[in-house]
Amino acid sequence: MNIGTIIYTWIYGRKVGSDEFNNRYYCNSNDFNDLNSKRWVIFSGEIEASSVPSHWHAWLHKSIDVPPINYKKKYDWQKKHQANMTGTPNAYYPSSHPLSKKRKIKVSKDYEVWKP
Repeated sequence: MNIGTIIYTWIYGRKVGSDEFNNRYYCNSNDFNDLNSKRWVIFSGEIEASSVPSHWHAWLHKSIDVPPINYKKKYDWQKKHQANMTGTPNAYYPSSHPLSKKRKIKVSKDYEVWKP
Protein backbone atom coordinates (compact mmCIF):
# COMPACT_ATOMS: atom_id res chain seq x y z
CA MET A 1 0.00 0.00 0.00
CA ASN A 2 1.44 3.36 -0.95
CA ILE A 3 0.67 6.90 0.18
CA GLY A 4 -1.72 7.45 -2.75
CA THR A 5 -3.88 4.50 -1.70
CA ILE A 6 -3.94 5.72 1.90
CA ILE A 7 -5.04 9.22 0.87
CA TYR A 8 -7.64 7.92 -1.62
CA THR A 9 -9.04 5.55 1.01
CA TRP A 10 -9.14 8.33 3.62
CA ILE A 11 -10.98 10.73 1.28
CA TYR A 12 -13.28 8.47 -0.78
CA GLY A 13 -13.24 5.07 0.89
CA ARG A 14 -16.21 3.60 2.66
CA LYS A 15 -15.31 0.50 4.65
CA VAL A 16 -17.51 -2.39 3.61
CA GLY A 17 -16.10 -5.20 5.73
CA SER A 18 -13.17 -7.43 6.55
CA ASP A 19 -12.32 -11.11 6.29
CA GLU A 20 -10.75 -13.73 8.57
CA PHE A 21 -7.26 -12.60 7.49
CA ASN A 22 -8.04 -9.02 8.66
CA ASN A 23 -7.94 -7.69 5.09
CA ARG A 24 -10.20 -4.63 4.85
CA TYR A 25 -12.47 -4.01 1.85
CA TYR A 26 -13.55 -0.59 0.63
CA CYS A 27 -15.84 0.97 -1.96
CA ASN A 28 -16.16 4.59 -3.07
CA SER A 29 -19.94 4.41 -3.52
CA ASN A 30 -22.93 3.52 -1.38
CA ASP A 31 -24.61 1.97 -4.42
CA PHE A 32 -22.99 -1.41 -5.11
CA ASN A 33 -24.85 -1.71 -8.43
CA ASP A 34 -23.02 1.36 -9.78
CA LEU A 35 -20.76 0.08 -12.57
CA ASN A 36 -18.41 3.05 -12.17
CA SER A 37 -17.74 2.44 -8.49
CA LYS A 38 -14.32 1.29 -7.38
CA ARG A 39 -13.73 -1.55 -4.97
CA TRP A 40 -10.39 -2.34 -3.36
CA VAL A 41 -8.71 -4.21 -0.55
CA ILE A 42 -6.11 -3.11 1.96
CA PHE A 43 -4.12 -6.16 2.99
CA SER A 44 -3.19 -6.96 6.54
CA GLY A 45 0.52 -7.66 6.48
CA GLU A 46 2.13 -8.85 3.26
CA ILE A 47 0.42 -7.92 0.01
CA GLU A 48 -0.55 -11.32 -1.38
CA ALA A 49 -3.48 -11.65 -3.77
CA SER A 50 -4.07 -15.30 -2.85
CA SER A 51 -4.97 -14.23 0.70
CA VAL A 52 -8.31 -12.87 -0.60
CA PRO A 53 -11.03 -15.50 -0.08
CA SER A 54 -13.11 -16.45 -3.12
CA HIS A 55 -16.33 -14.81 -1.89
CA TRP A 56 -14.56 -11.45 -1.42
CA HIS A 57 -12.76 -11.92 -4.74
CA ALA A 58 -16.14 -12.23 -6.44
CA TRP A 59 -17.29 -8.98 -4.80
CA LEU A 60 -14.09 -7.12 -5.74
CA HIS A 61 -14.51 -8.13 -9.38
CA LYS A 62 -18.22 -7.24 -9.38
CA SER A 63 -19.41 -10.80 -9.93
CA ILE A 64 -21.77 -10.30 -7.00
CA ASP A 65 -23.36 -7.03 -5.87
CA VAL A 66 -23.86 -7.64 -2.17
CA PRO A 67 -20.67 -7.76 -0.07
CA PRO A 68 -20.24 -11.12 1.70
CA ILE A 69 -20.00 -9.65 5.21
CA ASN A 70 -21.58 -12.56 7.10
CA TYR A 71 -20.39 -15.32 4.76
CA LYS A 72 -21.00 -18.87 5.91
CA LYS A 73 -19.92 -21.84 3.88
CA LYS A 74 -22.84 -23.43 2.11
CA TYR A 75 -21.76 -27.08 1.86
CA ASP A 76 -19.95 -29.49 4.17
CA TRP A 77 -17.36 -30.30 1.52
CA GLN A 78 -16.18 -26.67 1.29
CA LYS A 79 -12.84 -26.03 2.93
CA LYS A 80 -11.62 -22.96 4.72
CA HIS A 81 -9.65 -20.60 2.47
CA GLN A 82 -5.89 -20.95 2.59
CA ALA A 83 -3.42 -18.59 0.92
CA ASN A 84 -0.96 -19.94 -1.65
CA MET A 85 1.99 -21.43 0.22
CA THR A 86 4.27 -21.99 -2.77
CA GLY A 87 7.82 -20.94 -1.99
CA THR A 88 7.35 -21.16 1.77
CA PRO A 89 8.30 -23.96 4.20
CA ASN A 90 4.59 -24.91 4.32
CA ALA A 91 4.39 -25.58 0.57
CA TYR A 92 2.66 -28.78 -0.52
CA TYR A 93 4.70 -31.48 -2.23
CA PRO A 94 3.29 -34.82 -3.35
CA SER A 95 4.83 -37.87 -1.71
CA SER A 96 6.82 -38.66 -4.86
CA HIS A 97 8.56 -35.26 -4.87
CA PRO A 98 12.16 -35.11 -3.52
CA LEU A 99 11.28 -32.27 -1.11
CA SER A 100 8.27 -34.07 0.37
CA LYS A 101 8.40 -34.64 4.12
CA LYS A 102 6.57 -37.96 3.64
CA ARG A 103 9.04 -39.33 1.12
CA LYS A 104 10.90 -42.43 2.22
CA ILE A 105 14.37 -42.69 0.76
CA LYS A 106 15.03 -46.12 -0.61
CA VAL A 107 18.67 -47.01 -1.17
CA SER A 108 19.13 -49.67 -3.75
CA LYS A 109 22.04 -50.87 -5.80
CA ASP A 110 21.64 -49.92 -9.39
CA TYR A 111 24.40 -52.24 -10.58
CA GLU A 112 26.79 -54.91 -9.43
CA VAL A 113 30.54 -54.68 -9.90
CA TRP A 114 31.78 -57.11 -12.55
CA LYS A 115 34.35 -59.58 -11.39
CA PRO A 116 36.01 -61.69 -14.10
